[in-house]
Amino acid sequence: MKQQPYFSVVEIKKKLERYCVYQERCHKEIAQKLKEFNLIEEAKNQLILHLLEHDFLNEERFSKSFASGKFRIKKWGKQRIIRELKLRDISEYNIKIALKEIDEEAYKQTIFEITAKKNGQLQESNFFKRKKKLTDFLYRKGYEYDLILATIQQVIEA
Repeated sequence: MKQQPYFSVVEIKKKLERYCVYQERCHKEIAQKLKEFNLIEEAKNQLILHLLEHDFLNEERFSKSFASGKFRIKKWGKQRIIRELKLRDISEYNIKIALKEIDEEAYKQTIFEITAKKNGQLQESNFFKRKKKLTDFLYRKGYEYDLILATIQQVIEA
């Protein structure tokens, strides 16, 4: 059995600071990282408190960054972003703030663009099967059902 290396609390604190500086983190990710170090509960709480006090860990900043990044880069819809933030135990308040980072016009433009692109890639000639495939694709991306239907209508008619 491989013996796990031991770190002092100061070393762990530095590692966690670097971990948070590299990329925005949520409390759940930090708790997961702390499991690697086999610390007592009091030490874990002290480290999390230190990260919060020195602004290395900030749920609101994390959720804003997460939402805008996933929308811009992966073209996720709001429903998928909400689901992923809930999986990370982010509060409803922070989720609402994060969603305000997404511009409505950009949101509608993005769903239109990815729908048009996917429509061009589909080989399906049957109208209803094509519509179903587009709907499923956009639903997996996390877009709202009524917006999906309106966008598909717009793209197929164009």
